[in-house]
Order: sequence, then structure tokens, then C-alpha cells
Amino acid sequence: MAITAQQVKALRDKTGAGMMDCKKALAECGGDEEKAITYLREKGLAKAAKRADRAASEGVIGLFESADGATAALVEFCCETDFVAKSDDFKAFAVKLADKTAASLPEGVAPIAESALDDTGLKGEFSGLLAALGENIQPGRSAKLIAKGGIVGSYVHSNGKLGVLVEVLADNPVDAVKDFAHDAAMQVAAANPTAVYPEELPQDVLEKEKAIYKQQAMDEGKPENIAEKIVLGRINKFYKEVCLNEQPFIKDDKKTIKQLAAEVGKTAGCEVKLGRFVRLNLGETTEA
Repeated sequence: MAITAQQVKALRDKTGAGMMDCKKALAECGGDEEKAITYLREKGLAKAAKRADRAASEGVIGLFESADGATAALVEFCCETDFVAKSDDFKAFAVKLADKTAASLPEGVAPIAESALDDTGLKGEFSGLLAALGENIQPGRSAKLIAKGGIVGSYVHSNGKLGVLVEVLADNPVDAVKDFAHDAAMQVAAANPTAVYPEELPQDVLEKEKAIYKQQAMDEGKPENIAEKIVLGRINKFYKEVCLNEQPFIKDDKKTIKQLAAEVGKTAGCEVKLGRFVRLNLGETTEA
């Protein structure tokens, strides 16, 4: 039977597949659009299986934020090339994936379950994306936080490859607190801390740093009692490098994040305190 241009266009709009693929699918399925959609999805999956051994090292981070600000989630959506990662359809699907999977994701950072697409009803659209873009495309990891009495600030870098969530504890999450939560997330993205507070650092890490600083002071010819004081000063500097609460604020390095939180607390009329954070980068994860 003759396949019209209108039929081909309608199928292409629904699946994102190429014009010739759509025309062939309709011809194979006797012009039945629903069967043609199934045909294209099956072909898309078959192609994906052949592409599965190709590295999906590019991609974007999709973001979900609940209406009350208490929950946020990031999902990593991976592909082979930066060209595909920058495409509107690819980025839009990453956002949908975050939105549809957010409720079932575990807190912290974890791989996205293979069944996630089935559970969300996105499998058909995913198959169409595979057929249209022609790359190894797959969900990667997720990151999620639920605030325990406050809000979750979020930040996704402009290149789409780095996302951060920060829990801010506050009884009165006014706009100033929301702005602080966003700034704290930006801080984590830029300064890459390993902990929120000094007391969260592993003891073995601290002992190693102290030993190094003491040896450096002794090598400089300092007496042991002076060396101990030097160690204390250098440890405090170390805290400013690796602890979010102690870091100089990236927008105003004359104040620390701790001092900024105190200022925001005065505006909000309540204590404002940092909780946990997660940092999701393509191929690299930091969690606290």
C-alpha cells in the first residue's frame, strides 16, 4: 500500500525516528501506526544492544525539586558524545527522568535501577530517543536529599555535567534561607569540600595531616612546643579548605559560610544550619 508523507511525518513526530526509518516501518506494518511505533521501538532497542559496548561518558544531570522545597533529586543521564548531550530532546528527557523517578529514589548517591524506566512509563519515549539519536544512551546514578526540618538547595552547572544538593536546616525557610541554600550548593560545586563540619572528618585523615605539618615545622628548625602551635594553625587552614562550613564564601571571601549562615539566621529569625550535601559529577561522586 502507498504510504503518504503525512503518515510518515506523524510517525516521526511521535517517535523521533528518521524519515526513511518511519516510511519503512509503516510499509512493513501495512500502514498501521501503532504497529509501526512498536516496530521502531524494537529496532531502536536492537540497535542499542549493538551499541552497548560503546562508552557513555558524556551526558547531563537532570534536576527535580518538590513544590515545598524539602526534597530534591538529581539524575545522571549518559550518552557517548557531547553533541547529543547538548540536544534539546536529550536534556528534556533527563529532566523527565528526574521528575518521574524522584519518589522512588533512595537518599544519597546510588545507581539508577534498570527497572526505573518501566516503573515511570518512560520506556517507550526512551526507545524513541535511542532510535532518533543513534547512541548508547542510559541512566547512570541518582542523588537525593529529603530535608529533616528545612529545605534542600540545588545547583546544576551551566554545562549540565555537575549537580549539587545541600540540606539547610531552618524553622522559617523564608526567601533569604532559600537564597542561602542555593549559594551553599554553588559553593559545593565550586570549592568541592569533603565534609560539612571539621568533626565529620575521619580521625585518621586528621592525624596524617597533623603529622605532616609537625614534620614540616621540625624540618624548619622549630622547637617542638612551637611546632605544636604551628600544627594547630595549619589544621585550621586545612579546615577552611575541606569543610563547607569553614570555607570562605565564593561570592565574598571576607566571610565564611558559617558567618553567612548566622547572618541569614538573623534575617529569618531562626537558627540556620547546614545539614548534608551530595555532589554528582559525571564520572565522579562526593558525598557527605
